[in-house]
Amino acid sequence: MSLFGRKATPLGAAPIADRELLLADLDGVVYRGLGAIPGAVAELNRAAESVRLGYITNNASRTDRDVAAHLSELGLRAAADDVVTSPQAAVTLLRETVAPGARVLVIGGEGLTDELTKAGYAVTRSAEDDPAAVVQGFAPEVGWVHLAEAAFALAEQPGQPPLPWIATNTDWTIPVARGLAPGNGTLVSAVHTAVQRLPVFAGKPETPIFEAAFERFGTRNALMIGDRLDTDMKGARAAGIPSLHVLTGVDRPKQLVAASKDMHPDYIVASLAELHEPYPETVQRKDGSMQVGTARVGMDGHIVRIDAEGDSPINLLRAGCAAIWGSGLAIYGLKVPERLYEDHWN
Repeated sequence: MSLFGRKATPLGAAPIADRELLLADLDGVVYRGLGAIPGAVAELNRAAESVRLGYITNNASRTDRDVAAHLSELGLRAAADDVVTSPQAAVTLLRETVAPGARVLVIGGEGLTDELTKAGYAVTRSAEDDPAAVVQGFAPEVGWVHLAEAAFALAEQPGQPPLPWIATNTDWTIPVARGLAPGNGTLVSAVHTAVQRLPVFAGKPETPIFEAAFERFGTRNALMIGDRLDTDMKGARAAGIPSLHVLTGVDRPKQLVAASKDMHPDYIVASLAELHEPYPETVQRKDGSMQVGTARVGMDGHIVRIDAEGDSPINLLRAGCAAIWGSGLAIYGLKVPERLYEDHWN
């Protein structure tokens, strides 16, 4: 018997069904800080029994080998070739403008220097070495001195074209064990303020890192698994693949209901266990309300209306997102009940 006298919406296929490739983000999906998110390792190992599993990360501070070693320590079956990093995508972009053998100013850590060295570039840390390009990525040790070198190298020179500047990613924050810390986007912004131009970005949400993954794994039939709307979900949409937002990382229900169209995920789940579970369909009722399971949410102009809280908080969130996103109205003009975006999963 359904709750509130209304039949539940049908169950569709599980998110993992008929996929050839899963692309999993790391921070906020697999782990937070150094420790694994509860249940994530078991569910990803389960998924890897039936589908190719790759890891795609904007974090430029570590090499693919180091990432794979960390994943293996957590209990995942992972090798370096399973890891696609933003430094790898950055090197692909660099080759389009600067030939291997050139000197490159690096702002970042071993994740960048390793990929550049493997690709045949000479690495410098000083703008005085007349670099042919600047490549910037996050590392915990990056500070004012390093950002200043980037600004010096990128300073406009009369009669000369702008020096190529590639940044690995735009993440404003990174999740660590103690909370959210400044990410590479924050550091890039500091250099941008000094030089008054922006770099070319290689990582999510830009497509180069996704194209690198498709080429490596030999398919575009992929599902992106992530915890950030502005990188994982937006990047998946730009790359033309579906996405799954898991509520174990950065973006919470409040951010989901407010997401712009270019960041809407195809699936919203509380944990990776739901990768393997039938996913409830979203049904629009005759009165315009949206129903998921037995949860139902409608709109009265700019007022979001909860018609039925339904069978679970996650279905209420899904129905609320569907109603708000389908309205076409800007979130700042809406009156949204707090219980719609109450965070039951933090």
